[in-house]
Amino acid sequence: MARIHLIAIGGSVMHNLALALHALGHQVTGSDDQIYEPAASRLNAAGLLPHSEGWNPDIISPDADVVILGMHAKSDNPELKRAQELGLRIMSFPEYCFEMYKHKQRVVIAGSHGKTSTTAMLVHVLRKLRFDFDYLIGAQLNGFETMVRFSDAGLSVLEGDEYLSSCLDLRPKILHYHPQIAVITGLAWDHFNVFPTWESYVGAFRSFISSLPVGATLIYFEGDHHLSSLVEERQSDLQLVPYNTLDSIDREHETILQLEGNEYPLQIFGRHNLQNLAAVLQVCHCLGISKENFGKAIEDFKGAAKRLELIHRELDKRLYLDFAHSPSKVKATILAVSEKFRGRSLLVILELHTYSSLNSEFIDQYHSTTTSADHVILFIDELAVQIKRMALLKNDQIISAFGRSDIEICYTKDQLLKKIEEVIQNYDIILFLGSGSFGGLDIRKSAQSWLAT
Repeated sequence: MARIHLIAIGGSVMHNLALALHALGHQVTGSDDQIYEPAASRLNAAGLLPHSEGWNPDIISPDADVVILGMHAKSDNPELKRAQELGLRIMSFPEYCFEMYKHKQRVVIAGSHGKTSTTAMLVHVLRKLRFDFDYLIGAQLNGFETMVRFSDAGLSVLEGDEYLSSCLDLRPKILHYHPQIAVITGLAWDHFNVFPTWESYVGAFRSFISSLPVGATLIYFEGDHHLSSLVEERQSDLQLVPYNTLDSIDREHETILQLEGNEYPLQIFGRHNLQNLAAVLQVCHCLGISKENFGKAIEDFKGAAKRLELIHRELDKRLYLDFAHSPSKVKATILAVSEKFRGRSLLVILELHTYSSLNSEFIDQYHSTTTSADHVILFIDELAVQIKRMALLKNDQIISAFGRSDIEICYTKDQLLKKIEEVIQNYDIILFLGSGSFGGLDIRKSAQSWLAT
């Protein structure tokens, strides 16, 4: 049994890592300056919730075997400084996870968009087909108690994030994993605060491809010419597997996957999801899974939390919630919904929440991303902007960046709620997009009353 302390235990992956280590019998402690739901309840149920929020250097024991550092912790964190003074072993969470997975076959799903959905699809198929495997996933999936697993299984599936590992380890997380099977779903500039140029962002994936072991299989979306060019830079010693979009038909508002003459009704929709499925199909082929077994297993996949999640349906009205926040994800998700519900009016409520999306030098990347929506309400939480110590974007700058003069902009929760209640009855399909909390608005609780006629 090891003594392990997690700095920034409240993160979506970090709290799952804590739960997984606790399940193995390790002595786990942790801290964070803010812990939100569902992390707080889940940590509390396991007896791992810190007694108070904040940083306490006295909690760092000289006997700790390892201190795992989350990206949320800054270099001047008092607990980190104490761990350094004590000469303790300090690791970022991807570095630690590789230590746990290094003797296994590793499948890593990377790319600017669709990582979580693609990973969720793959683990769903593997579980349906009774594979034994470990995993590391950034979002909660139905049927999984924790989103990190360590076991004796010989296979591991990891969602590979290109963001930096920690304040001490400025390498992209994906560089730690060295997978035998890698997927890259596509490239679209993101994380402006750490990749200030397109070339620096692409460089993270160039390094990832360079880090793959000789003979590894690289599965990549060939419809992305930037990605295809990157792959061509290193191709002689890799097994390259390009993929595109799987064939399908829409029948009575249902998407039917077509594979080798067989049809499989899906519970998900959208061209981007058919591209993600194509990547998963290629991974399954590498793992010896037939197309027929893949098709049968994917039929009841309902998606990951906040990935085109149907929150409420009232007669012909529907309200969806999606995590999409970067320009490419916003455009793909809106397009998927508009194509699914052709002829139906679509209201999009988009929150700009990340450092990239709130940056005046990046905002132009959103141009034409919402053209498939009939109306757009944009929410920027002025309090969140203040916390990030950023300047508030001006209305005319936002209107110009998005390329639509009818966009309505709200800066407080009260403004947003008032605007939603004014217009929501005029639309058939409502789509909430963003990685923030919409100022604390309880979308799930309010959905039924909003859609009631």
